[in-house]
Amino acid sequence: MNTSYKIKPLLAALLLLQLPGAFAQPLEEEDLALIYGDKEFVSIATGTKQTVRRAPSVTSVITAEDIQAMGATNLDEVMEAIPGVHVNRSHGSYMSLYSIRGISSTPITNPQVLMLQNGIPISSAWRGDRGQSVGAPLLENIARIEVIRGPGSALYGADAFSGVINLITKNAATAPGTEVGARQGSFNAQNVWVRHGSRQGALDVAAYLQVGRSDGAGQTLAADAATRLNKAFGGTSSLAPGPMNTGDQVIDAQLDLGYDKWRLRGGVKQRSADAGVGVSYALDPVGSEETRHVNADLSWNDDNFAQNWGLGFTASYLQHSEDNSYQMYPPGTVLPAYTVSATTPAGIQDLLGPVGTVVRGTFANGMLGTPGRWERQFRLAANATYNGFANHSIRLGAGHEDLNMYRIRTVKNFWLRTDGAAALIGVPVPTGASIDYAALQPHQLPHRRFNNYVYAQDEWKLARDWTLTGGVRSDSYSDFGNTTNPRLALVWDASLDLTAKLMVGQAFRAPSFNEQYGINPSGDGNPDIKPERIKTLEAAFSWQARKELKLNMNLFRYTMTDAIRPVAKPGGIGAQFTNTGQLHGGGMEVEAVWDASRTVRVTANLALQESIDESTNADAGYTPHKHAYARADWRMAGDWMLSSQLNWVADRRRAKGDTRPQVPDYTTFDLILRHTREKSPWNFAFVARNLFNATALEPTLYVAAPGNQPSYPTSNIPGDLPVAPRSLWLQVTYKL
Repeated sequence: MNTSYKIKPLLAALLLLQLPGAFAQPLEEEDLALIYGDKEFVSIATGTKQTVRRAPSVTSVITAEDIQAMGATNLDEVMEAIPGVHVNRSHGSYMSLYSIRGISSTPITNPQVLMLQNGIPISSAWRGDRGQSVGAPLLENIARIEVIRGPGSALYGADAFSGVINLITKNAATAPGTEVGARQGSFNAQNVWVRHGSRQGALDVAAYLQVGRSDGAGQTLAADAATRLNKAFGGTSSLAPGPMNTGDQVIDAQLDLGYDKWRLRGGVKQRSADAGVGVSYALDPVGSEETRHVNADLSWNDDNFAQNWGLGFTASYLQHSEDNSYQMYPPGTVLPAYTVSATTPAGIQDLLGPVGTVVRGTFANGMLGTPGRWERQFRLAANATYNGFANHSIRLGAGHEDLNMYRIRTVKNFWLRTDGAAALIGVPVPTGASIDYAALQPHQLPHRRFNNYVYAQDEWKLARDWTLTGGVRSDSYSDFGNTTNPRLALVWDASLDLTAKLMVGQAFRAPSFNEQYGINPSGDGNPDIKPERIKTLEAAFSWQARKELKLNMNLFRYTMTDAIRPVAKPGGIGAQFTNTGQLHGGGMEVEAVWDASRTVRVTANLALQESIDESTNADAGYTPHKHAYARADWRMAGDWMLSSQLNWVADRRRAKGDTRPQVPDYTTFDLILRHTREKSPWNFAFVARNLFNATALEPTLYVAAPGNQPSYPTSNIPGDLPVAPRSLWLQVTYKL
């Protein structure tokens, strides 16, 4: 077996670690550690600013300077560098999925991770995650990223299940001046942006605009779901082997205004993403997913409102829309013929013909679907802090959420039969035209959900060097009821250089609108469904072993109950989302930051985890049991920095019943060279990702045949999804 593709990156990384010591020239004014921004403080853990070391949760902070050092252009590339986090891929639009500590759904959606922008959720109510077409946010306007690994529902409520990601955007204070930038790279990727920050009298003004596009890597898929259909029902319609369709176009605009204690933010993000593999796991060269986010929030905060009191409130609005067009199966797809019967719904009879009509199952123009969804989300939140009690800091909060999916569109050229067929079979409309099935077979009906919540938190310095943080939040939902989630964290400053934490917490994931009220026969909603729940026990240690060496270690154990999964209906016809099964897991994360000299910093982490599905008493599958990351930054003479990155993903198991070979391990190596002279208006960066062109794959969904029917053409892809090959890009920025 040829292992050179694994050895080359390792040798390159070792070489880069050796070179700086031989050639580095010392900086005259500042140590290397000063160029990474403010990483010592975090606010995501309790809602107030405190040191990362003493925060009552396991947190990571990534600054804008960190992002530049790792050569990251989107959030995917940052998340892969965080201990215990791995980026998987979905077949639809090639969407990125963030698995934290091995906790994830099947590789389709990502609802167990809550994403915030400036502390405000940006999730789609229909899917329960950030939306299939939103993609990985671009980073040119991000000041810092704060991540919790572990439960966060005691403070943030729904979906703060395995972790929380908070994107904090730049403002006039954190990014003064005007910057213009451009980036050109592989796969015809192009981005241009402009950002401005200034103070106009008493008003702080920050504005940002970015436009970008990419053709995508176009990796080849050897076989797809249409290949399986051809084998089952005849036909030669499959486009596999063929390229995936992973291009996109993005417009991102944001405005930030600050006046005294007030702040007003607004933005528009529009993304047109190609269909990836295809929504039905069949290669789709023409499909697209159009997503638009329009957001606005107004906040007021006064940390010294009165003696011992601080107050704040936020009102926010999010308009989220998905306007999609799919070729679900290609032209020439053949499915079984259908005979109209007395049990055929009346409206469908009007389309297909009278009882006894035989409708051939051939889709001359392909099987087409054009679903759409439109949501409005309003949120009100208020908080108060009180420090009048000795050794206590109390935080109280309350809020209201209004999630309204007010419009649905289901346009397609087929009817999905569920009347006793051996499987879900599409029946073509004889005219071949696409029509609106809103009254006949919609995929969802409009729905509105309300939630009112209150929370309380107390940070108690119960003794010298000991702090106990306790919190609880109660949410009251209009559709599935109430849920209360507590947490408790004990932090001990054992010495000047060692801090230990013991934490226990509970979190929940709210069922998405699709899981609760979807009426698509391929995955019906369940009005009686309950939230997923998780209980987590964590121990964490932070040791400043030497002035130049910091070590962190985290141990965790969790139990997940009421997991939401699609379960085959009686008779094997279609599926319905149901609370079923229980999972448990555990693992550890180790992280080191070493300032080898005034010009060299090495960052490395290793995560080990295991997740067991108790319904099968087997591995839950999909996520790596072993994951390591390392980066070396060398601050060279002449204001240049050379960085190298190594990412190792290993030991990914298949789900129970999936007999495919294990997903191969992979190692990728990146090289980043950038010019960062503060006094120069021009700065440059050159990045080579996956420099040695390693073959990397991410696992695809395994779908068991309903009713254990081996002949049923399950909708999974026989193989796995290829990750992008080697790519290069060059970036130029100019500060006016």
